[in-house]
Amino acid sequence: MLGVWLTQIKSHARKLADFFPAIFFFGGFLWDALTIGRNVAASDLTIFAAYLLIAAIILYTISRPSYILANSLQQIEKLPDWLPTWLKNAIVKLYKRLHYPNLPYFLLQFIYGNLLSALFILYFKSANHWLAWFMALILGVMLVANEYLEDEYKQFTLSWALFGFCAMLLFNFALPFLIGSIHAIWFYLSTLLGAGFAYWLYKKTPEHFGSITPVWVIAAALMLAYAVDMIPPVPLVKREIAVGYALNKIDGNYQLTQQAAPWWVFWRDTSNDLQVGAGQRVYCFSSVFAPRGLKTKLYHRWQYDDEKNGWQTVSRAGFSLSGGRDGGFRGYTYKQGLQAGDWKVSVETENEKTVTVITFHVQNSSENAAKISVPY
Repeated sequence: MLGVWLTQIKSHARKLADFFPAIFFFGGFLWDALTIGRNVAASDLTIFAAYLLIAAIILYTISRPSYILANSLQQIEKLPDWLPTWLKNAIVKLYKRLHYPNLPYFLLQFIYGNLLSALFILYFKSANHWLAWFMALILGVMLVANEYLEDEYKQFTLSWALFGFCAMLLFNFALPFLIGSIHAIWFYLSTLLGAGFAYWLYKKTPEHFGSITPVWVIAAALMLAYAVDMIPPVPLVKREIAVGYALNKIDGNYQLTQQAAPWWVFWRDTSNDLQVGAGQRVYCFSSVFAPRGLKTKLYHRWQYDDEKNGWQTVSRAGFSLSGGRDGGFRGYTYKQGLQAGDWKVSVETENEKTVTVITFHVQNSSENAAKISVPY
């Protein structure tokens, strides 16, 4: 009976082992989603930098001709005769899966996966318009594809391309974080620094396996993507954005009176379909995380969707932001006498990079719509 029971356990364990890669992938992604992205902390950047440094050491090591141990598999197969056969077979099988020549590529896959997962979460939570969503989608595709690329890392060109890509995205966060500014120059400079770091490491390797050219292509593509507003103005991270009828500050907290959602919209309490009376104000409230020491100015761009001319800017009002508050830095603007139709408010930086966007519909009505007060 015991033997049958153990056999069944082994059978179930083998079946479960087939799902380990998927379990580790989604488990790690869920952990990153829960622990990263509410803000950008120095500890997060330190961990990411450590990952990048380990990847650099691995790339340098496997680029040296002497890194493969000669006849290592033959040596591991010469195990003592007194060991049980099942144990010797298990050791050889494990070594074949993780023997020295393949281990660096497995570690590279693991490190790139962690970096891409964390960067995807940060960009995903900072994106709120279609161009930025597209950038986050590219990172998501790369994150999933990485799970199938272990053997491809032996083609050094791909290894260098991913290393340079991760270095550039990490520097995009780290340099503005350290400088305390989100001016465009720091994004372009950090991209060049990331590509330069990959190029420097490549030149330091004795054999120069693979090509470093794709790294420069990626750098050019990232700078172009930033120029067309595909990349959020990192390290700013959106927290909240909402529209309503009245805004009050009570004991340091804001209370925004918003349109109550219809009873059938059970998954949310508020609605962005506003019933606005003549001359009534409409407020836009936003909250954005900025690292300590970062000082900048944000703007609310109010736009109306004209039937003939599309989205037209009605006003662009600014407010100052000084980083370091964990709950996010809050600002608001308002307009009154809004025309019926579709509206949107974009939260932008001084150089017109979009942090977040909210769209809403205005219906001119003198009826007293149901309202709800929401704390922010």
